[in-house]
Amino acid sequence: MRLSILVPVYNERAVVETSLAKVMEAPLPDGVEREIILVDDCSTDGTSAILDRIVAAYPEMRLIKKPVNEGKGAAIRTAIAHATGDFCLVQDADLEYDPNEYSRLLRPLLDGHADAVFGSRYLAAEQSRVLPFWHSMINKTLTILSNMFCNLNLTDMETCYKVFRTDLLKSIPIRSNRFGFEPEITMKSSKRKLRIYEVPISYHGRTFEEGKKIGWKDGIKALGAIIYFWLIDDLYVEPYGRGHLHNITGTPQYVAWLTGMLRPQLGDRVLEVGAGIGNLVGRMMGKRQLYLAAEKDPLYLHALRNRFLRTPNVQVRNLDPEDAKACAELPSDFDTVIAASVLEFSNDPAALVKNLAAKLAPGGKLLVIVPSSQALYCNMDRTLGHKRRFDKGELGRLIADAGLEVTSIQRFNSMAYAAWLVSGKLFGSQRLNRFTLKLFDKTVWIWRRLDPILPWPGLTLFAVATRP
Repeated sequence: MRLSILVPVYNERAVVETSLAKVMEAPLPDGVEREIILVDDCSTDGTSAILDRIVAAYPEMRLIKKPVNEGKGAAIRTAIAHATGDFCLVQDADLEYDPNEYSRLLRPLLDGHADAVFGSRYLAAEQSRVLPFWHSMINKTLTILSNMFCNLNLTDMETCYKVFRTDLLKSIPIRSNRFGFEPEITMKSSKRKLRIYEVPISYHGRTFEEGKKIGWKDGIKALGAIIYFWLIDDLYVEPYGRGHLHNITGTPQYVAWLTGMLRPQLGDRVLEVGAGIGNLVGRMMGKRQLYLAAEKDPLYLHALRNRFLRTPNVQVRNLDPEDAKACAELPSDFDTVIAASVLEFSNDPAALVKNLAAKLAPGGKLLVIVPSSQALYCNMDRTLGHKRRFDKGELGRLIADAGLEVTSIQRFNSMAYAAWLVSGKLFGSQRLNRFTLKLFDKTVWIWRRLDPILPWPGLTLFAVATRP
């Protein structure tokens, strides 16, 4: 296995050589090799020449030089893009943190218990330098505030030592350019339901006279980052169109609306395809004999397995619902099959519906949720990865051709229809505004009650069909 050590560097000529020597000499667990990715954030004090000389002597090191100084977060973002290891560890270029503790940080990851490990300066450690009171209090206060918004119980959110599974870290967009990286990655790790562990580390902090760069202004910006990334669900990099979709369905009031329609139709044995990160599973698994959450995306599979690791009636399965052979391996005795926001991504929705219909026991129900009205198809659909939208008659024919009896097809979410029409079709917007989504979610209780009397169609179709 390989550990990618990400080292942002800016104006550290006095300590960088000693620091990198410690990084190179640090012991690693058996079977783990290292690569060191240095990002020179446009240093101006002679650090660049020192880095050139060091990198020439060590093949394990790679150096990326930025033409403009942007900050720690931007440097880490650059380093992540070049990482090839199984795990990524953030290492500052100073001497505040001890590389000899890499093995301790890696252990929960190597044992398969964690997706991310934070090294805490405030858990019991062998040694820690005594630093100014107010600096420590600001760190602890930011950690408490972060915990309140993240619903975590970390002791040190602002720690430099954070280690991640690389596949997960590469899938998380990093927007902060400076020290806002710490609260941002913490908030997003919490929202993505990563398994986070803390281990105690020693700490040899510097004073400002010795070269420390973070200041009280960065503390204020960190507070702003906590609130901003609590409000905005920016959880997946751009290639994950469905990830953006889950930013919508991850809004709790809207999910409650969906599950309120689905729950009365559920039987004891449920199959949900395209389960994503488990937004529906978590609300509907209760009192079911079996809830099989099927997903083909490896990141979402990972999230599902983490989330329902100790939930005995929930099983997680790697399944492409368009693969007839893979579907044939499933039992055919489900009382309910759910396909919520699945058909619009399919190359062959008719074949997909037939695959799902074959998994129903006699009398079992297929529940389908899709975006309505092909006439509404626009750039926002393309951004999300939608291949089509569905008209009511078309959806009914797809279900009937699969041998099922259509019980009902209803339109809902009329307020969103108007917003989609104006933003997507009339103004040609390509992306959904995240703040607008949050605002919509906070007012769902109004639109949900007005929905039956609004005079225009709904943005979404909900179909119920039964196997004879």
